[in-house]
Amino acid sequence: MKLLLFILFAVTLNMYCQYDGNKFSISVNGVYTTSSKIYLHPDSPDETIRNNSFETGSFYNPAVEIRYRPFENVILGLNIDYISKEAAGSYITVYSGIRTVSIEVKDGFKVIPVELSVYYLMPFSTESFKMYFGGGAGYYFGSQIRKFGDADISTTSRKFAYGIQALVGTDFMLFNNISIRGEMKFRDPQFKVTSRYNKTSIKYNSTVVTLPYNSFDSKINIDGLSFILGLAYHF
Repeated sequence: MKLLLFILFAVTLNMYCQYDGNKFSISVNGVYTTSSKIYLHPDSPDETIRNNSFETGSFYNPAVEIRYRPFENVILGLNIDYISKEAAGSYITVYSGIRTVSIEVKDGFKVIPVELSVYYLMPFSTESFKMYFGGGAGYYFGSQIRKFGDADISTTSRKFAYGIQALVGTDFMLFNNISIRGEMKFRDPQFKVTSRYNKTSIKYNSTVVTLPYNSFDSKINIDGLSFILGLAYHF
């Protein structure tokens, strides 16, 4: 009886994990993330100001991932996203002549997440549906965007940013080597950057305004769920 159960388990394992014998896959994905924010004063001594954030909201971005299957039910993945998001509604204080005025700016960020993950194929997968879950760690390389008038900013320093992620997903095999991939991922990366204005006087709505400071700190946080849909080629 034990031998029969072992044989059935081995046959089932071989069936649902095969991917037709392919060890590698590469996928091109579209990603929708539900939430993101920027903390505009992350070093303020006032806790209320320090924890106050500007919501940049949801966004779409492209991603690409390459996977390698060293064992029947274990897969390693390297994923790279390109994220660019900006939103209006943030305000800064500037000098207009001898007066201080508050003007609206468009704040945002650019981020390139590089993530290494390990996936495990679930035992109830079939030849057509490959179900899996996994997780891993990522490095997040990013900078802030700020637009108003003819302002131009550059990043002068950034702190090492890393995070962890967890996901569940499925491959629906259209053919032996092509699948539609759907995933739900949770990740919560955040990192601090220091940016500087490349000039002190900005032309804004036909008026020249002067900035009260040359550099500023921000903390960027991508804290939403990510829903992923892609096309994978297995080889």
